[in-house]
Amino acid sequence: MNTFVQTLEYFVFITFELVALFLLISAAVEIILMYIPETKIRSKLSGRGIVGNIMAAGFGALTPFCACSTIPMTVGFLHAGVPFGATMSFLIASPLLNPIIIGMLGAMVGAKAMIAYFVIAFVASVACGFILEKTGMQRYVKNVRLKNAREAGEDRRSWPFGRKLREAFHSAWNSLRPIMGYLLVGVALGAGIYGYMPQDFVLGIAGPDNPLAVPIAAVLGIPLYIRAETAIPIGVALMGKGMSIGAVISLVIGGAGMAIPEMSLLASIFRRKLVAIIVLVIFLTAVIAGYLFNILL
Repeated sequence: MNTFVQTLEYFVFITFELVALFLLISAAVEIILMYIPETKIRSKLSGRGIVGNIMAAGFGALTPFCACSTIPMTVGFLHAGVPFGATMSFLIASPLLNPIIIGMLGAMVGAKAMIAYFVIAFVASVACGFILEKTGMQRYVKNVRLKNAREAGEDRRSWPFGRKLREAFHSAWNSLRPIMGYLLVGVALGAGIYGYMPQDFVLGIAGPDNPLAVPIAAVLGIPLYIRAETAIPIGVALMGKGMSIGAVISLVIGGAGMAIPEMSLLASIFRRKLVAIIVLVIFLTAVIAGYLFNILL
């Protein structure tokens, strides 16, 4: 009964948290776009060739967002006409290169491994965004306008702030309504795993004696909802029980990079093939970083 109550509390808390984050971030993006000309946004993230991807990944690294906060920003970029490849580089870099996670890695394993992880995640973000655009993956975007469809000549910068605020939250709510079902299903699955997956089971199949512990930990991390703020105590506790540092890092990357609620949100704006490719990128990054940490340490 206690487990059920804890699972229910988790479901309610995460649902309210995700809804609030989505609405606030979506509204904030909408207000920002009211002040910044869309041509300026596109020009900053639309450098020739791979330059736009590099700038977008760098911007993602500077934003302390988890994936649930990154997705509304991604939708805002697509609405504003930011190139698809640059948007994908931002989408992958933002949760993986969260400054909180980078700081955690530095505190746990030292500057050398932290820098190595940053380079791996940054290169993966840039390369993935560049390749996805070159291979025409933008055709798998749905429920999002790839170019802004507002009437030409409409200047929202001159609106009073009260009107900007009302319009921003109205737009955020309209963006949330079509994907609310996806969000609730994703949170329900995550809550069930949170409440009923035994910790001993995780340690048993991802312990230090298993050579496949790193990829197994990455797979286990994907359905878990691990916030950057909770990653440090989870990592310390698991290492204290004997899990290798590489497996712990792989678990954290999988959880922070692409949890079930975030995959559900992505499934509402991207088709399955593109969602699967993004998950694969997160998984490979987690595995490479995990083995690298074991080698370095």
